[in-house]
Amino acid sequence: MSVLQWDHTVHYVNDLEQAIGAFRDNGLAASYGGSHKLWGTHNALSYFGLNYIEFLAIENRELAASLDTPNLVVKDAVNLLPDHEGFSRVAIRTDDIEATASALEKQGLKLSPILDGRRLNAQGQWVEWRMLTIGGHYQGLVYPFIIEWKGTDALREEELTAAGIIVPHPAGEVTVRRAVFSVPDPAAAAAHWGEIFGLAEVQAGSSATPGDSVSLAVGDKVFEFRRGEDRQMTRLLLSGDAPGLAGRTLTIAQGEYVFTAE
Repeated sequence: MSVLQWDHTVHYVNDLEQAIGAFRDNGLAASYGGSHKLWGTHNALSYFGLNYIEFLAIENRELAASLDTPNLVVKDAVNLLPDHEGFSRVAIRTDDIEATASALEKQGLKLSPILDGRRLNAQGQWVEWRMLTIGGHYQGLVYPFIIEWKGTDALREEELTAAGIIVPHPAGEVTVRRAVFSVPDPAAAAAHWGEIFGLAEVQAGSSATPGDSVSLAVGDKVFEFRRGEDRQMTRLLLSGDAPGLAGRTLTIAQGEYVFTAE
């Protein structure tokens, strides 16, 4: 399988400005990302290196609701908002989306076609990518979606930094470390995702009771499955040298951002 990395996390919200304000009030850089003109959604972004948080909202409900699209990220936004804000899917980045699609098909998963995505950003430029979504769920937890960007990771990070999109956080150095998913059977869910995406199990490193938490390494970051009945991502754990954030939990709608020291 091609090289996979955790690219970003989608968080459904009704009001992008409120989400941006909540981050900025806590010393985290966030700004309007742009508009998905073909899908009826728009977003705000906060970068932590290449890994980022995407606050996604509906900009044109009539358009978004009328679309006959296999893009489950948009479909779920229409179905869940405005009543159910919170974390959606995580995006996994690949350097070869055709190879990744082929490997996932062999696992018997229901895949969308490879879609061309684009967004008109705040600078008036088109940002383009390719993606596919995975239908269904395991233990009620929806699958990540797959994304491929143009160029290498190093070149993309350099370009985003030069464009002022990746910027230092006023609070200090902060890094996304871990996504926490609440599922009834953590061991089974971790084994399933591990087999599908080729991810190895690692020590959980959390305060959860042994057996109630199982973790997978995705690059230098972690997907952690904890015993619970939410059947969705519930927390994003971040760490760094930002003294004003360590030990704090920032709650936006139903999503928790937990900050720890290095």
